[in-house]
Amino acid sequence: MDLGHSRQRRGPAVSFKAAGLVVFLLSVSDALNPPSVSVSPSGEIVQGSSVNLTCSSDANPAAKYTWYKEDGNLRPLSEEPQLVFSSIQSYNSGRYYCTAQNELGTSTSESISINVKHAPWQISVSGPSGEIVEGRSVTLTCSSDGDPPPTLTWYKENQTLHHGEEGIYHFISWHKEDQILHRGQDGIYHFTSIRSEDSGFYYCKSENQYGEMKSQRRFIDVQYAPKLPSVSVSPSAEIVEGSSVNLTCSSDANPAANYTWYKKDHTIFQGLEGNYYFKSISSEDRGIYYCMSKNQYGQNRSSLSVDVQYAPKLPSVSVSPSAEIVEGSSVTLTCSSDANPAANYTWYKEDEDSPKASGQIFTISNFTAEHSGNYYCEAQNTRGRHNSTSQLTVVADKSTMIITIISLTLVVMLILLLLFCLWIRKKKTLSSTTELNEPKETPELVRIKSAAETEDTKEEEELV
Repeated sequence: MDLGHSRQRRGPAVSFKAAGLVVFLLSVSDALNPPSVSVSPSGEIVQGSSVNLTCSSDANPAAKYTWYKEDGNLRPLSEEPQLVFSSIQSYNSGRYYCTAQNELGTSTSESISINVKHAPWQISVSGPSGEIVEGRSVTLTCSSDGDPPPTLTWYKENQTLHHGEEGIYHFISWHKEDQILHRGQDGIYHFTSIRSEDSGFYYCKSENQYGEMKSQRRFIDVQYAPKLPSVSVSPSAEIVEGSSVNLTCSSDANPAANYTWYKKDHTIFQGLEGNYYFKSISSEDRGIYYCMSKNQYGQNRSSLSVDVQYAPKLPSVSVSPSAEIVEGSSVTLTCSSDANPAANYTWYKEDEDSPKASGQIFTISNFTAEHSGNYYCEAQNTRGRHNSTSQLTVVADKSTMIITIISLTLVVMLILLLLFCLWIRKKKTLSSTTELNEPKETPELVRIKSAAETEDTKEEEELV
């Protein structure tokens, strides 16, 4: 509390004569000193408390007091020695002074400062207007009153982002929920390069030892290109031909993305919903599918493999060589069928119950006439089986058979000729031996024989 400077005034001079002497009496009245001011209570003044300002002076005659506030307004606040605040408010803070006045003049006190301590009672926030695009710089500002100056803290959805008296936040790379970044009083919250994760509701809190106040929430809507789409297929287990299948695509984007499903270069679906539905999926639908999500800020895509399982389709069969089959040569029969999972193959020959072979390829290494006939194959997997409807006839070359028959005939004839020659030779040998051992005929015997022969001849002639 400062006091004013004192000033003195002299009274009028009085003279009179006594015993031949002239006496002058100088009457000096009390000078009007500057009044003194005091405040009660003398310590911290807190908003809502009772405060008295007192103006006093030792003026004679007694002075009349008037209170003023140094705010440029000369309107008196009070004409009493005391200026009373029954419930002082923050707006009552300022510098006050009083004047003391009597017929001798007016004196002014030194001013006294009144500083009302109070909790924050108003708070405001501001931010960018228009679109907020990912990667740009963004600043949020918070301002508040309070005495002593409040600490300003920025929050996002109940997670502390910034805490401090200066309120300055410089966003580079930080997980908001982990730590307090900076303290200050200017309430500035700055994103150097805002990200999509920074979207949300923000508010500022102002607080000092006398209380706190929160601002209204402010929504920060960060717009950004679609993130990498998440793709899935339902059912997630094995997909069987004929079943219903749903492909789903979703992507984090702001504004919402438009989705396109395509297979190879063929677009099969476009829309705001990323779902593509097969009512009855077929084997031709298997393959790689792509989902693209796109908005005005960019695009992104993911791929998905759809594996459709199905029973073997109608098998096809072939024979190699496809020309005439020469006996003794190698013959290869091949069976193929479109199937998923891959088919197992079994070979059959017409009119035979037991399989001839298993596997996609059936090879006859030394073909003979016995191998000729009708063949067919069966393709089988876990989803079913299918037989070839056309039978494959394998026959040896006819010219080869004729040559074989002729060759066999010649061999048999040669064997028979050899046996005949051996028989003739043996017969000749036996005849020679018999002639050597027979006795010579006598004339009598010859004659008898001749007569007999003659008789026989005559009988034959008679019969004729």
